Amino acid sequence: MTNELKVLFYLKKNQRKKNGLCPVMGRIQVGKTMAQFSLKIDADVELWDVKAGRLKGKSGFANDVNKQIEKINLLIYSRYNEEIRLGKDFAATDLKTIVQGIAKAQESLCAYMSKMIERFSARVEKDRALSTLTNFKHYHSLLVAFLQTNHKLNDISFKALNYSFIEGYVHYLRVTRKLSVRTTMGAVGRMREVISEAIDEGIIGKDPFFSYELESPEINHRNISREDLEKIMSAKFEQETTEIVRDIFVFSTFCGLAYIDVKNLAYENIVKQEDGSYWIMTHRQKTGSASNIRLMEVPLSLIEKYRNQKTDCKVFPVPEYPSVLYHLKKIDKQCKLGRNLSYHMARHTFASLITLSEGVPIETVSKMLGHQDITTTQTYAEVSTDKILKDILLLSEKINGKYILIN
Repeated sequence: MTNELKVLFYLKKNQRKKNGLCPVMGRIQVGKTMAQFSLKIDADVELWDVKAGRLKGKSGFANDVNKQIEKINLLIYSRYNEEIRLGKDFAATDLKTIVQGIAKAQESLCAYMSKMIERFSARVEKDRALSTLTNFKHYHSLLVAFLQTNHKLNDISFKALNYSFIEGYVHYLRVTRKLSVRTTMGAVGRMREVISEAIDEGIIGKDPFFSYELESPEINHRNISREDLEKIMSAKFEQETTEIVRDIFVFSTFCGLAYIDVKNLAYENIVKQEDGSYWIMTHRQKTGSASNIRLMEVPLSLIEKYRNQKTDCKVFPVPEYPSVLYHLKKIDKQCKLGRNLSYHMARHTFASLITLSEGVPIETVSKMLGHQDITTTQTYAEVSTDKILKDILLLSEKINGKYILIN
């Protein structure tokens, strides 16, 4: 038979990785034509059965690899038999083209997530934060742990994902690992970002979790009160670093910038307008969104305080984040706040105490914070009782006499 098909699976041992795994290759021979291709999966060289072209053993990893190999093998023979029935002329390269299309569809979730992490890592300190990368890696480790614990796998094909998978993952995070709803939302949300990108690349056709909705955590407003802010602003500190941390915290309280954006803030971002006012004009590192903020008296005075310090064109000599957290705890203790002070509280306080409670529209606050969606700003918003009372009194004056009840 001139078109006889032969298929061989083997390991590319000259590309053995540090973990002992080698790429699995395939060789298709149709008559006198031959084509080689990569299956886009790795296998343990120590467990490889050369004669069978499969992994030995019944471990979860071996079963998963063997299933993927067998699926591709069956596809090759199925398409080969179809071509024979149709009486078409074809060569090994024709079957290879078909297999490569399927191999693309066999891209796996964790491996694809690792590729995204690599790309994300290259952008750290440019337009992405190191803390976000750390969270990304943590979510990847949670996903791998779930697969190993619940499915005895190290990875899973996108095609194998279904609705019960995400339900099992959420149960694992909330019940087995006892993680908070917020952490669970982060892990699931990041996984769905991976799936969205895979959809954009044409690896899978649709989101297997399209209709899934995770419960939202209770919003824990983290702004500080006016009294707490006044304590922080009037306190005297023995250590210079503690004072610097207090100053940048207060600066963020009056302009809404996140820690990394204050650290990146340069004098070129401070722009004087024709009316004599000074504005911060920058972009948030986290999202790239524009953040334009008119500077008030307090942040202006802080800029002047540090103007003559050598900070390489930066406005403030901002310490590294672990140091900032340490000194915030010292400030919390010295001022007797009992709030477990965090830097992000400054941003919440700007939204709630400094702007919204003083009548600034939430749309304006959202722009100043650099939010891409106003619903994000709403999670920052906590309007004080005094503000509510003031607004109700103003409303009462406006509608007084306009409505008459006839008994």
